[in-house]
Amino acid sequence: MNPLLDFSGLPRFDAVTPDHVAPAIRQLVAENRHLIEHLIAAETPATWDGFVQPMLDAGERLSRAWGIVGHLHSVNDVPPWRDAYNALLPDVSSFYADLGQNLALFAKYKALAAGTEYPALAPARRRIIDNELRDFRLSGAELPEDRKPRFKEIQEELSALGAKFSENVLDATNAHAEWIDSEADLAGLPEDAKVAAKVAAEKDGRQGWKITLHAPSYLPVLQFCDNRGLRERLYRAYATRASEFGPAERDNGPLIERLLALRHEEAQMLGYASFAEVSLATKMADTPAQVAAFQRDMAAKARPFAIRDVAELRDFARQELGLETLESWDLAWASEKLKQQRYSFSDDEVKQYFPEPQVLAGLFRVIESLFAVRVMPDTAPVWHPAVRFFRIERAGKLIGQFYLDLYARETKRGGAWMDEAITRRRVQAGVQTPVAYLNCNFPAPVGEGSQARPATFSHDDVITLFHECGHGLHHLLTQVDELPVSGIHGVEWDAVELPSQFMENFCWEWDVLTGMTAHVDTGSPLPRALYDKMIAAKNFQSGLQILRQIEFGLFDLLLHSEFVPGAGRGFLDLLGDVRREVAVLVPPEWNRFPQSFSHIFGGGYAAGYYSYKWAEVLSADAYEAFEEAAKTSGSTLDEQIGERFWREILSVGGSRPALESFRAFRGRDPQPDALLRHNGMVATT
Repeated sequence: MNPLLDFSGLPRFDAVTPDHVAPAIRQLVAENRHLIEHLIAAETPATWDGFVQPMLDAGERLSRAWGIVGHLHSVNDVPPWRDAYNALLPDVSSFYADLGQNLALFAKYKALAAGTEYPALAPARRRIIDNELRDFRLSGAELPEDRKPRFKEIQEELSALGAKFSENVLDATNAHAEWIDSEADLAGLPEDAKVAAKVAAEKDGRQGWKITLHAPSYLPVLQFCDNRGLRERLYRAYATRASEFGPAERDNGPLIERLLALRHEEAQMLGYASFAEVSLATKMADTPAQVAAFQRDMAAKARPFAIRDVAELRDFARQELGLETLESWDLAWASEKLKQQRYSFSDDEVKQYFPEPQVLAGLFRVIESLFAVRVMPDTAPVWHPAVRFFRIERAGKLIGQFYLDLYARETKRGGAWMDEAITRRRVQAGVQTPVAYLNCNFPAPVGEGSQARPATFSHDDVITLFHECGHGLHHLLTQVDELPVSGIHGVEWDAVELPSQFMENFCWEWDVLTGMTAHVDTGSPLPRALYDKMIAAKNFQSGLQILRQIEFGLFDLLLHSEFVPGAGRGFLDLLGDVRREVAVLVPPEWNRFPQSFSHIFGGGYAAGYYSYKWAEVLSADAYEAFEEAAKTSGSTLDEQIGERFWREILSVGGSRPALESFRAFRGRDPQPDALLRHNGMVATT
């Protein structure tokens, strides 16, 4: 049997090859097309069991198989998998475009919504039907027949462009390396980063040290290395990835122009003024103006703090570091020096207390304490030897499983993300338990066998891990049995970050950190004095960090709401406008950040990057409930509040509007006070 067509259990990563992709996906697409022809026939009743359930069953088989292919394209982007993915992408895109424009299917849903069965359906099923009707309209179902082929062409080209954008970023990242012959040129670089660079050079059969643009190699150099020339070369290479400054075949500039033009055309065809309006049709926020006002209000609150941050950094750089001009490649390095002087510790010092085994144990302890579950090692076929697999049980019963792929590789796209392998749903045999992929790009252990040194994570890495685990918990702890609103399905995009950002807060709690730290060499726990310094430094340059996120979010929003592609001004001109409005630090003119902004051009965040800050209001407010409980119980790991958070937020998935879920948990609408307080932007008594 083709392993992509085996839905009896977990994905068969030990058996699947690129050669399996075309026959499996084409068969599944054909089966789905044949089924839909049957479902839209007049004799098929417009009922849940008559046509919705069969279509969901068939659709899940295709999405699961294609999900495996897409996952391997992300984590094992070697030429055979890239070719197999891209070869079938048009088929899959075409199928979904046709599905969204099928008027007969749309009519069945409208008949079901207007029929006698609809009021008697469970709320989750009614929400699925309502969402389907909305999505049909957004997919062009109501377009005139002569316009539908063009709309379908747009969807297919957008899919191909998004995949190509991400591939160009990865290829450009892999294309650059700095080869260092003298260790003196790496002065200031932490020892573990130097060891990793030496190992990277040895793998390529060379002496010395190899520095790349992958985050575990690039970031330590920008933050710690005293070699200003090396920092500048790396920054320039990183900031101009996939742009006109490199090979034409990897230049994402033309792709961005085309993506924007197609999105604008799509919006116009659907009767919207902009693609941002299309994007917001499925989100909590109502209008682009509302989102712009939200971001500008946050920027206004953060700006005075950011101005202070920059003034302090420039004074310090001039007086203590001898830098009259602070360049972009100096910022992280000078900030680290200032942080060390002010708080008497460094990020590298903290990193030694976070070896991977202790971090994972601490993370699992938080999950178990809050949600009355157990996390245990499990076995499954994997796509790389470094990948691990775990199971989650409640009261001795399996409720979910997840893969953990922690380390950076040249064949793996950058960043960190959670994705679904299998979604919870009720099937004939019972409940199908969910399975998730958790992916990061952390530095790997150095050495082999008994001589291997465990990977150590920066505190930012730990926060990232907790963040992705929050997404995973949203997917894995759902109690909804209807797939389209189970787990993260059906959750408004600007609310989907709530559980992930919520989990980040525990990385700052003393009773959590004491259970997940042990010095990699001595085994001693994190000293209280060092923890106190971390807390004192928690909001170091928080104003700058918030403005940076607002800069990205406002650029994304205006790009998809006010910017007119091909009207004489380029997207870089718009970015300049945004920076003049909100930024207090402006990068060099040759910086090409948009060309690697994969969130909005290669992912699903177009006109939605604001969601991170929007959801942070929700998550900080939700976490405040745990802080309030801690005043009585002494710990934010409060089982009762955790149970309520699980019941009202995690377990319900997308089966009801996110605002209703938040109100059910907090008893009121969200308020920004907690977020401002967490960022040190309110007066405290």
